[in-house]
Amino acid sequence: MTGPEIFKRPAEDGGASETTGESAGKSANPDRQGAGSSAGKSRKKRRHKGKSARKAQKGANGARKAAGDGAERGDKAGQASKGRNSCRSARNAGSAKKQHSAKNSGGEPSAKPSRRNEAPVYAALDLGTNNCRLLVARPSRRGFLVVDAFSRIIRLGEGVSKSGRLSETAMQRTIDALRVCARKMQRRGVRRSRLIATQACRVAENADEFIDRAHNQTGLEIEIINQETEARLAVSGCASLLEAGSTGALVFDIGGGSSELIWLDLRGQNKLRRNTLKDRLAAQASISCWTSLPVGVVTIAEKYGGHDVTPDIFEEMVAYVMDLLADFERENNIAEQLCSGNAYLLGTSGTVTTLAGIYLGLPYYDRNKVDGCWLKVEDVRDVSRVLVHMNYEKRAAQPCIGAERADLVLGGCAILEAMMRMWPCHRLRVADRGLREGILATLMAEDNLFPPNGSGHSAGRSGGRRG
Repeated sequence: MTGPEIFKRPAEDGGASETTGESAGKSANPDRQGAGSSAGKSRKKRRHKGKSARKAQKGANGARKAAGDGAERGDKAGQASKGRNSCRSARNAGSAKKQHSAKNSGGEPSAKPSRRNEAPVYAALDLGTNNCRLLVARPSRRGFLVVDAFSRIIRLGEGVSKSGRLSETAMQRTIDALRVCARKMQRRGVRRSRLIATQACRVAENADEFIDRAHNQTGLEIEIINQETEARLAVSGCASLLEAGSTGALVFDIGGGSSELIWLDLRGQNKLRRNTLKDRLAAQASISCWTSLPVGVVTIAEKYGGHDVTPDIFEEMVAYVMDLLADFERENNIAEQLCSGNAYLLGTSGTVTTLAGIYLGLPYYDRNKVDGCWLKVEDVRDVSRVLVHMNYEKRAAQPCIGAERADLVLGGCAILEAMMRMWPCHRLRVADRGLREGILATLMAEDNLFPPNGSGHSAGRSGGRRG
């Protein structure tokens, strides 16, 4: 088998089944688009009109002029058009509500105001063992629209498996990243947020000290969540990728310090369409059992090494993880349920998104092509086998891996391989979404901001991968 050839084969079912077509980049700051030009035109028109404009105010031409000035508003333009409102024609009455919103926004004027200007902004932060990731979004008719995102590998849990403590260097790296997140949240005017920390902070002796320090230096209030909450948020985050007609799905999230596995019993819910944010939360009712393994890409790399991984070392990793999985299988008999019905694996982690990107032969990681794609389990294995026979430098040269993940990717592959051996299955679906999307759905649910129709699918790039 030759390595490069295996990376060029297209997936059997190439793309996600749900897309929104709303780009985070295009909508990053809709309130500012066209603002400067419209305000400048209003000032220029006022200078040229002078007293003649005020005299013409009572005439028909003045009425048309008033309507035009009112559409191109800023704070001064709104005041100038205030006295001309009575002259507006019936065909312009529909724009009155938009103009009132613009005058009272208190911010920069917008040439194209909309309800989105008034939509509250939410933020979700996932501080993991390996990554710090932020997602900022506002509700939309299709679920929520991502307006900003951030991801940085901070390796907060580096060395924790051996020392039991967060190192000074790791904490400082993380606080630097959190400062960026705080600035983004402030700039976007975030109204509500939930900021969570996972496995590294759950097990570190000095986690509380770090949380206090992060709050003092960034103003962010971070909560350390338990494993069950993490599992439920993962299900809510990727629920829109649950296939209609399936009898079950094994959702897994390979993180930096832990790996969550959740078996969803979907029998009796075959006709349920998870098209709204509310449906995403309802998917938690399908949780039959779950577990959290104290192993992730960082901890297993620290145990077995990440730079020089031979096939024998890789097999040792797989055997180690299979031992951890044995109790969960023995108690819940997941393998029989996977094989007896129309069930599949649903992976939400950096490991599966990386493998998908390599298999698709992407010249760079592209979320739009990876999120929601289907892979054959054997194809996933083939990619892992090729990576095992690469040295560190070749792995780092892969565009979907890079130097920051080159020492972690084989640990993730070993965890995934152990799952696939424990639970034989033919299909795997890839989700570039998870905890942050689950948080956003929960916050909007609490505020009753469900759109009546829509996919509940977040638009735009989600800003990084877990694990």
